[in-house]
Amino acid sequence: MSFPQGKVAIMGGGSWATAIAKMVLNNEDSINWYMRRDDRIADFKRTGHNPGYLSSVHFDVNRINFSSDINQVIKDSDVLIFVTPSPYLKSHLKKVKTRMHDKFVVTAIKGIVPEDNLLVSDYFHKEYHVPYDNIAVIAGPCHAEEIALERLSYLTVGCSDRDNALSFAKKLNCSYVKTTVSDDVTGIEYSSVLKNVYAIAAGICSGLKYGDNFQAVLMSNALVEMSRFIDFVHPLKRVVSESVYMGDLLVTGYSNFSRNRVFGSMIGKGYSVKSAQLEMEMVAEGYYGTKCIKEINRKYHVNMPIVDAVYNILYERISPVIEIKLLTDSIR
Repeated sequence: MSFPQGKVAIMGGGSWATAIAKMVLNNEDSINWYMRRDDRIADFKRTGHNPGYLSSVHFDVNRINFSSDINQVIKDSDVLIFVTPSPYLKSHLKKVKTRMHDKFVVTAIKGIVPEDNLLVSDYFHKEYHVPYDNIAVIAGPCHAEEIALERLSYLTVGCSDRDNALSFAKKLNCSYVKTTVSDDVTGIEYSSVLKNVYAIAAGICSGLKYGDNFQAVLMSNALVEMSRFIDFVHPLKRVVSESVYMGDLLVTGYSNFSRNRVFGSMIGKGYSVKSAQLEMEMVAEGYYGTKCIKEINRKYHVNMPIVDAVYNILYERISPVIEIKLLTDSIR
């Protein structure tokens, strides 16, 4: 069987997983869906919608094979779309006893595996021996909430095998989703992590009452910083003004749907990191991504003043007022 054909599985139960399931079911007769909680599965089957996320999206549950057994879902599927927050990926995968090297693995996780400081694609390749040609990433300026509303959105599928990328992209195409493909898997993954960090910075500045004029300068500098980092760690001919890089940065930095911006805004308003995390119902990936990028950059020494500022606020407990004032003096 050529990839990525066969049965598709959604691995995760959050808002982005729900949005991806909605897209895929436009093109597939049925899907497998791994959720870790049996009570959530029971409620989903009873009500026809995800009880915890995007509850306005209704599904024909007869077309979904739910299971809380991750090994069974992997065994019964050919294409595995992982949509688990990066901090929890390893704990989910620890339960896996089934081989994955012969599966097509798609990561819709916009984060880095903590402690290992590995991109998710590299983690699947290293730990589960999945060939890079059979690993894809989904990225782009696309909020789950707008997929739920069927507002026009654009996604990029990254894979080192262009034919596999094109084939998988067809599973996401529908009247409100347009797709393109890329072979810049590493660049896309790093930019997906960095844009969350920069969205936290944008939120902090918003919480501190900096205006639109400064936000525009911040995002412009963020794009330069992002480009400088990914060009250094993965030299490749790329255009960072494309939607998968700049578009995703802008929507995450400006949108009220952005959990990272909301998290940053709370920090800027005076919340502690812990209190902001407790109040939010969803994971702000950028909190973890900030630490990972900071640690990775100790090897490369790329100039990243915005990442440094966010790290100092979140992990060194430096006052946002002081740190952002210092940042305003270092960017143009």
